Amino acid sequence: VQIYVRSQPFGGSDKSISGHRYDSIPIANGMINAGMSCQLIHYVHEEHVQFMEVCKQFHALVVRCNPGQIKADGGDQIKFDTGMRELRKKGIQIWPSPDVMEQMGAKDALCKVAKLNIGLEDTLAYYTEADFSAGFKKTMAFQPRVIKQNRGSSGEGIWIIKLKSGDYCKTYGERSCADDEVLEMMEANDNHAEEHTVAEFVEFCVNGRTDKSGNWTSKGTGKYLEGGKQAGGQLVDQRFCPRIVEGELRYNMAGDSLVGIIHKKPKEGGISAVSGTGSIYTFYGPDEPLFVNLTENFLKRDMAKIMPSLGLDEPIPLWWTTDFINASPPGTKAEDEKWIVGEFNCSCVGISKCLPAYCKTDTPTANFCDIPPEDRAEAKRLGDLMGQKALKILGK
Repeated sequence: VQIYVRSQPFGGSDKSISGHRYDSIPIANGMINAGMSCQLIHYVHEEHVQFMEVCKQFHALVVRCNPGQIKADGGDQIKFDTGMRELRKKGIQIWPSPDVMEQMGAKDALCKVAKLNIGLEDTLAYYTEADFSAGFKKTMAFQPRVIKQNRGSSGEGIWIIKLKSGDYCKTYGERSCADDEVLEMMEANDNHAEEHTVAEFVEFCVNGRTDKSGNWTSKGTGKYLEGGKQAGGQLVDQRFCPRIVEGELRYNMAGDSLVGIIHKKPKEGGISAVSGTGSIYTFYGPDEPLFVNLTENFLKRDMAKIMPSLGLDEPIPLWWTTDFINASPPGTKAEDEKWIVGEFNCSCVGISKCLPAYCKTDTPTANFCDIPPEDRAEAKRLGDLMGQKALKILGK
């Protein structure tokens, strides 16, 4: 299931000249190679009822609509999600379903997996101004923190925060920060630094730019709790892991199988390894011995617990990623290191080997044949694996 965004060049930034997503071919062929029938269909919001009737004829749907695309085409994401949920009730498998995208993508997922091997127990979530103000002042007085908004992408609204005075208490709860204490802050989307008082930061997070929040150079607008929990308004408060400067690991997953590991190291002096910030990417195979402890914990000990921990009675996504941060003290032996989840992502994750197939201004006719042969072969391998995973799940 895709969507051609009629108001955007090429039908959206993820499209080949054919009007399909740049990575649709290997995924569709993977289903066919596994012995299933697979059709490429587009959601057209003016034909919502007819579209849902057509979808009832399938055993499963693989949804490949990027966040924001349905709205950009003039449609209603809530209406689309409601339709998908109705199909789920009829026994039709959706990868990923709206509930899976919502629960895995929400930042408070980190709280729900806090007690797993890949979690961090002192991870808190705030949904109201009162809880955030009281909770943050207490955790901030104890140690450096990372505050993450729920709605942002590419690191916007993720703040790494330290007390400028360095006056941390020895035990958690011993004291709370005063409103006038100064915070040194760095935002993960571009690694820019700002200084604000505790009161100004709380005001920005709750109400955005006001006469009480001071002057901000962030590209964001704050208001992270706006709309309340039901509308996705939330903040997650997690211990800062100083070894983030060494980089984070992205585990690329096809169902429950690890297919590759990417080490993303921030630019010198930075903390975030978000694409476009000058970070360095190193690629490893799924059996890389450097990370065997994390791989064992993730795949063998925690994999079966992830979906239940998130309150989901659904299969693991077909194609998804998990980002990990090293939470161990410097000098810890590799086999004893503890890596924790920083983020799950199952919302239209792309097959990076297919990127040469998407259209842009300088390649307006890009298509699948523009992908180098060795990368096409790897994309086929991944698509075939997804097909095998899908068939296995549908056969249960």
